[in-house]
Amino acid sequence: MPSFAIRSIVSEDLGRGPRSLKLDRDEQTVSGAETASALWFEAREICRIRQERLAVPAENEVLVRALYSGISRGTEALIFRGQVPESEFERMRGPHMEGSFPFPVKYGYAAVGKVEAGPSGLIGQMVFALHPHQDRFVLPAAQVIPLPENLPPRRGVLAANMETALNITWDAGIQPGDRVAVFGAGVVGALVAYLSSRIVGTETVLIDQDPTRQSLAADLGISFAEPGSLEGEFDVLVNATASGAALAKAIDHAGLEARIVEASWYGDRQISVPLGGAFHSRRLSLVSSQVGGIPSPRRARWSYGRRMAKALDLLLDVRLDRLISGETTFSELPDAYARILSTPATLCHRIRY
Repeated sequence: MPSFAIRSIVSEDLGRGPRSLKLDRDEQTVSGAETASALWFEAREICRIRQERLAVPAENEVLVRALYSGISRGTEALIFRGQVPESEFERMRGPHMEGSFPFPVKYGYAAVGKVEAGPSGLIGQMVFALHPHQDRFVLPAAQVIPLPENLPPRRGVLAANMETALNITWDAGIQPGDRVAVFGAGVVGALVAYLSSRIVGTETVLIDQDPTRQSLAADLGISFAEPGSLEGEFDVLVNATASGAALAKAIDHAGLEARIVEASWYGDRQISVPLGGAFHSRRLSLVSSQVGGIPSPRRARWSYGRRMAKALDLLLDVRLDRLISGETTFSELPDAYARILSTPATLCHRIRY
C-alpha cells in the first residue's frame, strides 16, 4: 500500500491544513463531551486507547461522532510493526495524525460518523473523513464528505480504499477491450479488478495465491486465477500484493509494450525486480501508482474532494459489503488489533463505536 502523506482531502480549496488545526484551536473543551478516546500505537506491536481533550469547534468546523472506522491492513501493519523507514517519516504522515514515527503515533484514515455540531447544513449528516481511529473529533467542515443518501455508513469505511483503487485505475490507463491482470485479492486489488471489470469489453482476472479468495472474486463477478495457473499475455497488469514474486510474475505475463503498475508500498523492505530477459525487447512500462497525487491528465479538473466524492458514489453496489471481513467494538480494539492484522483472511476490518 502506498504512503498517505497527501492523500487527504486537504487541497487548494480548504484553507487550513491538519497541522495548523491543532495550533489554531483554543484550549476549551466541549461541554458534556470534554474528552475523546483515540487509538495510539505506543511501541512496536503495542497499542492502547488514550483519552484526549476535545476542542470546541470554531466557525466552519464540525464535531463528528464516529460510527465506524476501517483498518487498512497493509499500511497499518507497517506502522504497528515499526516498519516505516526514517526516510519516509514525513511522507507517511497521515491526515490528522498525531505523534511522530516510529512511536508513539495516532494513525488511521477511514472514519465514518455523524455531524453533531457545525454549519447548519451539515448537522445530522453522515460523513466520511480521513481521520485516525477516534470516537469524536473536530475538523474543518471542508474536510468531511457527506455520504450519498443511499450509501450505508457501515460500507462507507471502504471509501479510502476505493479512492486508491480509482487512482490506480486511472494510472493504469485501462481501455475498453484490454486484457487486465490484477495481482492481489486484498481490498485494494479486489476493488481495482472490480472497477476494471466494469469497463466495457475488458477481460479482467484477479490473481491470488490463496485459493479461498476465488469466492470473493466470484461474489464480485470477477474471474480468478492462482499464480501458477495464469495463462496468456495481458495489456495492463497491476501488482497490489507488496510481493516481489508477484511483480516478477506480472512482468512474465506482460505483452509487447504492456503497462505494469506497481500499486504496493514496501515500507523498509527491498525487493529484486527482474529487468533482464525480454523486459527491454518487449518495451515494457513499469510505473508506480500513489494515491497522494492525481494523475497529470486529470489534475486540472479533478480535486481531491471530487475524487473522494466519486469514490463514495462507486460504493453503492451492495456486493462490496463482501470486502468487510469482520467487526470489532472500539473498546476491544487494543486487545484485538494484533490478531486482526495477523489473520490472513482479513480484508477490511470494521471498528464499531
